[in-house]
This record gives sequence, structure tokens and C-alpha cells, in this order.
Amino acid sequence: MLIAAGLYEWLLFLHILAAMIWVGGLVLLNVLAALVLRGGERESVARLIATLRIVGPATLAPSMLGVVVFGIWLVLDSDAWGFRQTWIVLALVLFAAAFLVGAVFQSRTAIGAQRAAESGDLEEAVRQFSRWAWGMRLILVLLLVIAWDMVFKPGL
Repeated sequence: MLIAAGLYEWLLFLHILAAMIWVGGLVLLNVLAALVLRGGERESVARLIATLRIVGPATLAPSMLGVVVFGIWLVLDSDAWGFRQTWIVLALVLFAAAFLVGAVFQSRTAIGAQRAAESGDLEEAVRQFSRWAWGMRLILVLLLVIAWDMVFKPGL
């Protein structure tokens, strides 16, 4: 039965799996950021900032790429879905917004926090990391709206 699944089912599985990893990773990072910032220990902030250099490229970036690639492939593989449908357009627009927040805002604040932590300016590192945490919350909200969009498919 498992092997009998067609291409569409495998693409859907991989799309959902990638989304779970991406959203789950963002939820975890948001919880960790909130705990570290509330704890007020500047060294903990510096450790978490250093961890981001590993977590982002190793987990978040591949899962984000998987969501997009498998999602687009799903639309191309299906006769039922098309790039002009409202729910797909909405998902792509919200993804673009999340990507831009990550590429423009998140990367700059993470680099600023990392540089400040490395130079010993833990006050500035905390300030930059706090800004980064707000951006991460925004991305998470955008992804949750995309998940809603994928389930309810407005416009169909």
C-alpha cells in the first residue's frame, strides 16, 4: 500500500513534512528566545545567537526550500490546482513576505547580534536579539496563516 502511493501523495507527504519541520523549528526558536530574553542572562543570549548559525542553515533553510519546491511541484502535478487560484496566490504572497522578513530583517539583526556578542557588547547583542525575536514571531504568524490557507483553501 505504501509503495502504491503515486507521485502526488509523495509530494504532499514531503511538502507537509517540510512544513512541520519549518513551523516546528520556528515555534521552538520563539519559545527559546522568549525564555532567554526573560531570563535576562546575557551569556545565554550569546549562546543562543551562536546556535542560530547552525540551526538556520541546517534545518530552517532546507525545510523552507522543501515547502516551496514540493508545493510548486504539487500544483504542477495536479489537474485540480492552478497558480491562479486564490488560495495558492495567497500562500505564495505570504511566503514571499515571510521570506523577505527573513532575508532582509532577520539576517541583518542576527548578524548584528552575533557581531555584538563576539565583541563583548552583550547589551547590544540582547537588543539586536530582541528585534530578531519579534521578526521570528512575525514569520511564524505568516506561516500559520499559510497553514490555514492550505487547509481551508479560500476562493474554491
